Amino acid sequence: MMTRQIHPPRVVFIVFMVVFGCWFAGPAQGQGTPGQPSVRPPAAVANPAEPGAAPSGAAKKALPLVMTEIVQTQSLSKILEATGSVAATRLARVASPGEGPIIDCRVREGDLVKRGEKVLGIGRNTAAQALLAAAMAAFKEQEQDLKRVQQLVESGAIPGATLDTSRSKFESAKAQVAKARESTGDYSVAAPWDGIVSKVLVRDGDYVAPRTVLVELFDPHSLVIRFSVPEVQATEIGENMAVTAQLDAYPGKSFQGRVRRVYPELDSRMRTRTAEAILADPLELIPGMFARIQVTLQSVPEAVTVPSEAVIVTPKGERIAFVVREGKAVRRKIETGIEKDGRIQIVKGLQPGEQVVVAGNEKLKDGAEVQVRGGTGQ
Repeated sequence: MMTRQIHPPRVVFIVFMVVFGCWFAGPAQGQGTPGQPSVRPPAAVANPAEPGAAPSGAAKKALPLVMTEIVQTQSLSKILEATGSVAATRLARVASPGEGPIIDCRVREGDLVKRGEKVLGIGRNTAAQALLAAAMAAFKEQEQDLKRVQQLVESGAIPGATLDTSRSKFESAKAQVAKARESTGDYSVAAPWDGIVSKVLVRDGDYVAPRTVLVELFDPHSLVIRFSVPEVQATEIGENMAVTAQLDAYPGKSFQGRVRRVYPELDSRMRTRTAEAILADPLELIPGMFARIQVTLQSVPEAVTVPSEAVIVTPKGERIAFVVREGKAVRRKIETGIEKDGRIQIVKGLQPGEQVVVAGNEKLKDGAEVQVRGGTGQ
């Protein structure tokens, strides 16, 4: 019996191929370890709640939030605030009638003087004496000429018309003497009316020229509060308007009065209009006192008002506001009036009781749906 022999190299090759084939087949089919079933991972499932997930439907757009208030009526006034000073409207600046030294100055600042009372005197001077001497010489010459003409007329040597001419020259020379004598005497400077001396600008011995201011005095009954009105309000102020005044000399107190006078033109440098006010009750005032003035330019007892935030000025300069009606913003063109303390008078465009938007109105459009939050109109 014959036995088949197997060569060792061929056996090794067969074993290698069997082992290599088993190893390669496992991973190629996605299997795990030999003897365990392969597990296929489940497909990924989208979670709608996770970010990035596709929405089930389009979300509803949020409505713009606005705050509103109810259009109200209230008393509203337009007030002009200004500063001024107490000043006298009757003021005299007594000047020298001629040249000479000051003599017998009888007054000081604060003195009360009566009309016609002597305030001071001005002494005579050399020039006045020379004028008087010349006037006296001319007068004597005309006096002698008049006597000579009278004798000639009486004798019939000359016509009577010559006498009239000579007499006229004599009277003129006489007047010149009186004027020169007055200038040589002491000038007596008197008060023109009752008043208080505010300034004495000279002292005894001062030598002054003609028309030099010597003394200033004022009438205490002519004191007013003088203040300036800006040009933008110059046409709004008028006489008899109500005034409230506060004086630093009387802290914590207010005084009522009225506008008594408004100057007809503006100050060319400051572009302001001057006005004067007087107080209703007597009060001790001193020229130069500082005053704060409030003038009621206009008053509306039942004005339709809204907060200033409700008014929008467009690029074209129009004033508009939005009201809420049936959940929608309605655009209104308005006309405004007085503005005070954060509220504006509505002259035209809104009615009391309407719901006006005061916040969130910057980008609103006419007819847009809105959501009201807060405010008095919620």
